[in-house]
Amino acid sequence: MADFEKQLVKDYRLTTAQIYYHLPDYPKFLQEYIWQEYDIAPKFPQLHGFLQFWTRELDGKIHSVYVAKKEIITPGDAKFYDYDVTIQ
Repeated sequence: MADFEKQLVKDYRLTTAQIYYHLPDYPKFLQEYIWQEYDIAPKFPQLHGFLQFWTRELDGKIHSVYVAKKEIITPGDAKFYDYDVTIQ
């Protein structure tokens, strides 16, 4: 499905997750990973799927996750103007 269609029809929003995790070889150190995808708030099924994959397949234990979402296209963005300009 196209990103534009996701936003208009399915109510997807651009979601950014800031994931802090422990380095496998140096567990006292934290590393940051930024994940970004179109997802549905407030349940975030895409993000939950990614975090499940992470805990199942990757060695770095997750410390914390911060999530932000933004509506890219909103109904108020579509505006029609009646404007006439003459350039000489």
